[in-house]
This record gives sequence, structure tokens and C-alpha cells, in this order.
Amino acid sequence: MAIVCGLVLVSVEADAGWWSRTPVDFEDCAARAKKNATSAEDKDKQITTCEAKFAGRRKPSGGYTYYDFMQNRHFDIAGPNPTAEEQKHIDEQYAAYLKDQRRGIIAAAFFRKRQQVEQAKAAVKPNAGSGNVRLTTAPKMAERRVAVLPRPRPKIASHCKEDFFSTCGWSRISTGVRDFKKVLFGSFPRKDERS
Repeated sequence: MAIVCGLVLVSVEADAGWWSRTPVDFEDCAARAKKNATSAEDKDKQITTCEAKFAGRRKPSGGYTYYDFMQNRHFDIAGPNPTAEEQKHIDEQYAAYLKDQRRGIIAAAFFRKRQQVEQAKAAVKPNAGSGNVRLTTAPKMAERRVAVLPRPRPKIASHCKEDFFSTCGWSRISTGVRDFKKVLFGSFPRKDERS
């Protein structure tokens, strides 16, 4: 009888895990943290503990997924944490990812170098008529014109009348037109400056 009681107690202790309070995955742990937290800081601390304890996240369709931020990629896993085989697969994929990254960097550097060589060759073209080498230059960029603001108007001389058709009036009009043309089209050399 003692043996039977001992076996019953042992089997009850073995099956007692079904009511245990340990969370099974991150989502369960986070839900318990939100429910049992006494403050916002306590909740954050408990969720941080959950993140450290469970690497995988539950998928809506079932199963778990593991996000590897180094590859910016998700991996399907069997449980809330990757198994040794799954971790090995993730590590192998990361090594392949790094190899592809290195290959891409080398290819980009090679492509840039080849472009520089082709540009250098394009700058030095042989002349078709003779064996001379002719240097070509890159086309010049258009010069930026600086807007010239009109200069202040001179005060009307005392001998000038306020009449529009007077000699002083025509002088003011021609000066204004000249300043306006400078603003629109830039300054041009005068006839006596050209020769």
C-alpha cells in the first residue's frame, strides 16, 4: 500500500506542471506583465525580461517567427525560441548575407573604377586625320548672371524743369531704360568700349 501511495504521489507531482504559472511564449509573458504590473516602469521591466527570455514571436496563422535585425529578415521557427539546428541555419544565412554584401560592395567599387577609366579615355580621343592626340574638354557650365539693381536716381538739377518732355526728362527716361535693360539682360559693353 505504501508503494501504491508513493506512486500516486510521484505521478501527481509529475503532472502538477499543467497548472504552473510560467509563460509559454513572449505574447503570454507580455500579457501577464501588462496584467500584473503595478506601475509603468514595472511593466516595462517585465516586458524587457520577456523579450530576453523569448526570441520568437507568435504568428497569427500558428507557429513562431524569429526576426534577425542584422539581416532585416524573418525566419520561421518551431517554438518560442530557435532550436540549435534553426540557429545554425540562421547563422549560415547570415554568413551568406555578409558574403553577398561584400560581393556587392566590390562590384560597385569595380564599376566606379571602370567608369572613371572610361571617362578618362573619353577625355583623350585620337584625331582621325593624324596620329596626334587631341584633348577634349568638358563643356563649360553656363555662367550665372548677377542681377544688377538699378542705381539710385540722381536728384533733379536746379536748371531742369519738372516737365516730362524737357531735356532732363528724356535723360531720366533713357537712364531708366538703360538700367532696366541691365537688370533684364545683363550689362553689355558700350560702342566705344568694344573696339
